[in-house]
Amino acid sequence: MDIKQNFFEFYGLPEVFDIDLGLLSQRHLELQKKLHPDRFAHLSDQERRLSAQYTAYLNEGYATLRASLLRAQYLLKLQGIDTHNESSAPMDPVFLMQQMELRERLEDAPQHADPESELAALGEGVEQMMAPLQAEFRSQIAIPAEASLHAAAAAVRKMQFLDKLRREIERLEDDLY
Repeated sequence: MDIKQNFFEFYGLPEVFDIDLGLLSQRHLELQKKLHPDRFAHLSDQERRLSAQYTAYLNEGYATLRASLLRAQYLLKLQGIDTHNESSAPMDPVFLMQQMELRERLEDAPQHADPESELAALGEGVEQMMAPLQAEFRSQIAIPAEASLHAAAAAVRKMQFLDKLRREIERLEDDLY
């Protein structure tokens, strides 16, 4: 066990976008049992600290690999592209206009005659837009060329917008009910 391994290696999974989430959960439980700090309580301070580091790494890896957007961002990061901290990356103006229209609909949703249906429709629209972006990412990340990595990063940037919108829809749904 080595926390210098990337999360895929740590979990013994292939370094790909489409992972077996059931296998990820199974490996997580196995590693949790193996690395649980209580198992190291009788050992030295250094060994307990090491156990705590492994557990933190394990939990971070699980959260990253479990979520498709975080997994995509992580795959890009392993290739030297960080989409987490970008603010000036160029975006497709048509996509941005579409996002503005969706946000206006979201803002107006509480005043809609049937807010529940409007939010459900918005959520379905987000999922319909997300699927082709994930397919684009999946196909581009598989090609070991710089242009493909940049195309994969462009898909992830759009996925980030949609993921944020999805979370805002969920939050508004919670607020309404």
